[in-house]
This record gives sequence, C-alpha cells and structure tokens, in this order.
Amino acid sequence: MMKTARIEIGGGLFLAIRETGPADAARTLFCVHGLTRNAHDFDKVAAALADRYRVIAVDIAGRGASDWLSDPAGYDYPSYVWQCLTLLDKLGLPEVDWLGTSMGGLIALGVNSVQPQRIRRLILNDVASFIPKEALDRIATADRRPVFASLAEAEAHLRQRYADFGPISDADWTWMTKHSTRQEADGSYRLNFDPNLYAGFDKAPIGDVNLWPLWNQVQQPVLLLRGGQSGLLLRATALGMVARGGVDLVEFPDCGHAPSLFQPNQIAAIRDWLLKTE
Repeated sequence: MMKTARIEIGGGLFLAIRETGPADAARTLFCVHGLTRNAHDFDKVAAALADRYRVIAVDIAGRGASDWLSDPAGYDYPSYVWQCLTLLDKLGLPEVDWLGTSMGGLIALGVNSVQPQRIRRLILNDVASFIPKEALDRIATADRRPVFASLAEAEAHLRQRYADFGPISDADWTWMTKHSTRQEADGSYRLNFDPNLYAGFDKAPIGDVNLWPLWNQVQQPVLLLRGGQSGLLLRATALGMVARGGVDLVEFPDCGHAPSLFQPNQIAAIRDWLLKTE
C-alpha cells in the first residue's frame, strides 16, 4: 500500500514522500528523480519491490507536492544534498540503498562525498561522471514556462519532450501527464514544478561537467543503467565508470536519457540486482 506524507525538514520547508512496503523491512530503497520530474516516476519500481523493501521516493523542493523555495538561488546541488540528508535523518534512516535518475544520481554523488556511510548500494539511472555540454544545453532550454489549454495538450507535449524515455504505453503516458501537471485557477495546466528551478543554469555559461573526482569517491557496489541512445551518459563514459570495478552496467537499446523505469525489463534489472546483492 502506498502512503504519502509531507515532512518538515527545517525553516518551514516541507518535502513530500511516497512510501511503499513494510516499515520494518530490513532494507530501504531511497529514490530521487530527475530535474523536473517527481516521486511518481518510481511507483512501478516501488510496487515491484514492496514485498522485500521499504521504498521511499521524495519530491525534491520545487517539484511535485513539495514546497517551492522562496529564493531561487536555493535550487542547487548543495541544497539538494542537504535536503536529502536532513530527510533521511528525520526518517531515522542511517543507511539506505539509493536509486537516482539523472539529477537524483548526481545528488547521490554529493551525498557520498560528505557522508558515504549513508549509501549502502547505489543505482544510477543514466547518470554520468562526465556530462557533455550538448546534453546540458538540451536540459537547460526545455520546459521553462509551458502552459496548456487541456490535459490532452499537456500529454502531447510530454510525449514529445520525453520521447527518449523509450516505449511507454498510452495508459502510462496519461498517468504520467496526470502526475506531471497542475491545474491553474483559469483552467489551464502547467507542469508541476517551480519554473524558477532553472535559475542554476542561468548563473554561468554552460560547459562540459567533469564529475570524475566525485565518481572516484564511490566505493559501494553500483548498478549503472544506461539508455542505449543516451546523449548524457555516453557509452565511452559508461565503460570508463565500469572499468573502476564494482559496477554492473545494464543498457536498454530502445531509449535515451533516461530509461523511464516503467518497463518490465528495466524494473526487473533493478529488482534482480538488489536481491542478488543482499
């Protein structure tokens, strides 16, 4: 059974979580979404693991059901790392397995750099130790302030925007649209995040991002998921990450950045790896 809650983590800031599975499970999987996504992206993974795991997915501030920040300067990785560490403290979780998609994986690298004991095992969904400028340009220019007259119009936009997620059923597109939008007082729809979260991209010119120093601090077992057509996690980069040792790479040829985690083979890869390495 899925439970939802909003938890105050300090300064009046509330983060929303979605929790599945037994509260007394031996292991907890902590799930963190991509830049403009939300905790619903992990609903199918959570359902598949609910017999063995406590699964907690969070809406980072400015997304989903969490509070927006009054100061857009707070939409940066140090703040996201603090949010997650404080939330884990509030939940009484000294150690978790971590599943991060894109931004959620980068937050994990930041958490690991300051409190490596908090992450027992790490699943990175299309997250790179080196991110090319071209990939960041595409992310930085998408979905700034779109407005839609109807949910159907919003769904058409999301189908185009997230085509790289790979094959997704019509029912899942409709479900994703429902949980990716909010209705305004005038009846229009907007995507369910604070458009000011793009402020971080506007602080400085975008260039290649070298995260190898952070990656080299990761000592935990890692499952690296890669969309076979990903422009963010290049195959050469993925192979370089694997060369470090202790990394299992699974590629999905029918998608780019990032695998949706809606497909049975993607979910099975996560479940099999977690249960195999218990």
